[in-house]
Amino acid sequence: MARGRATQPGDPFLKWAGGKRTVVPRLRPHLPATFGTYHEPFVGGGALFFALAVDRPRRFGRAVLSDLNPRLVATYRAVRDQVEELIEALSCHAERDSEEYFYSVRQQPLDDRPDVEVAAWLLYMNRAAFNGLYRVNSKGRFNVPYGSYVNPTICPAAHLRACAQLLRGIALEHEPFTAVATRARKGDVVYFDPPYVPLSTSAHFTAYTREGFGPDDQRTLRDLSVDLAARGVRVILSNHDTPEVRALYLEEQFSLEVVPVARVINSNASGRGAVAEVVMVAR
Repeated sequence: MARGRATQPGDPFLKWAGGKRTVVPRLRPHLPATFGTYHEPFVGGGALFFALAVDRPRRFGRAVLSDLNPRLVATYRAVRDQVEELIEALSCHAERDSEEYFYSVRQQPLDDRPDVEVAAWLLYMNRAAFNGLYRVNSKGRFNVPYGSYVNPTICPAAHLRACAQLLRGIALEHEPFTAVATRARKGDVVYFDPPYVPLSTSAHFTAYTREGFGPDDQRTLRDLSVDLAARGVRVILSNHDTPEVRALYLEEQFSLEVVPVARVINSNASGRGAVAEVVMVAR
């Protein structure tokens, strides 16, 4: 990740495909002034959570962040609970960074290691890999090439400490998105930012986990959103503005707002312009 805009309070610590940092101002108006518990399955980079957490506990008390990607959840736990150890481990990667070193680290066995080691690996991959992508194949192996950045910021220690403060007391769960149905209550907020319906047959990127996320999952998400809203939960979703999404999220059940979003992660530079996304709120 090349040096660029300085981090601000409430910025996420990950660069994530589909991250919502630039969309947060369009999401905020759909949130109540105060609410019970904030739930974010598909947490990814957690941009909306971090932006809201700056105002915690004035705006909300509890939060539950969850994802089906175990490495991602382990990374959040390490930032929350062991940030100094994480900074030390990530600094070691930063000192050794090179293309040869990157590939040696990329192929290391990972999933039985402590959270700090998993987090240092993921953050190094996130900041040194091409475009900051996180992508795995059907065997769960990370397969993004080296990014060849000039002076990448691999260990932003002060920012990691700030994020650790915002994560203090936050519940972190490794679980499917459907688990939110068992704990969301009237007056809570749920924000769903799932792997998107593809814009084209050649743009089908859902490989954050080996399981992927297909049409049946999209329908299950829609049905869950309707059920939660009927129970008094404020449900907000994001997705691409496509005919398939419009057919899923009918205006009788959801209000829709089209949002142009700059795509900053794409293997083809010509594909990094604005695309239309839609923010949906279950009625």
